Amino acid sequence: MALKQLGKQAKIPASPDKALIEKVNNPHRGTPYCVRFTCPEFTSLCPITGQPDFAHLVIDYVPKDFLVESKSLKLFLGSFRNVGSFHEDCTVAIGLRLIDAIKPVWLRIGGYWYPRGGMPIDVFYQTGPAPANLWIPPQDVPPYRGR
Repeated sequence: MALKQLGKQAKIPASPDKALIEKVNNPHRGTPYCVRFTCPEFTSLCPITGQPDFAHLVIDYVPKDFLVESKSLKLFLGSFRNVGSFHEDCTVAIGLRLIDAIKPVWLRIGGYWYPRGGMPIDVFYQTGPAPANLWIPPQDVPPYRGR
């Protein structure tokens, strides 16, 4: 597969819809395993106020034929920095876009958002039950605690 971003200078796309999520062949097709990406410093903008929003994202997936190429994922996630979107929209849109790109056996995303207006909003999406007989670690992101 010819990758367009890995090993090359690549700028953060202007928006998520302009981002290219690249994939690579799964070298262990037929072997069930879980892949986890953690993004502890995800940012987007409030669509009403334009103020920054921050989240800790945890993405777990069981690959089928393809893996997400990690640089393209970083660029895709970075593309949300200048986009106004509610927490629920960001979290679910990321999950759906990944599903469309790599068609995994299973995927879940946890968006652990820091408080906006004094209230944290956590958003969770998954495609269905986790595959049987496969260890999927808990996300274990502690709930927000004020100081």
